[in-house]
Amino acid sequence: MLIPIDNNTEIDTDRDLSSEERHVLQKLFGWKTLVDSVAQFRQKKKSALMIGWNNSGPIRETKAMTLVCQQLEKELRLRLKNENGQ
Repeated sequence: MLIPIDNNTEIDTDRDLSSEERHVLQKLFGWKTLVDSVAQFRQKKKSALMIGWNNSGPIRETKAMTLVCQQLEKELRLRLKNENGQ
């Protein structure tokens, strides 16, 4: 999967993320649609990275994962803004 980043960068999840990061990313895609704030999204991310894949333990967040999470936060802010009618 290719994830476009605002600064004209694309993250290729197969190439740029570990299988553990891809697992966390799947969770974050869901949480992006469910949480009520960026702070709540960050807490869910932190928790998912600490728990790891199938309770395997902490996952180190790479630069590519950080970029994807920043993009997801931007998309979350836009969703929240639209839901609040701003």
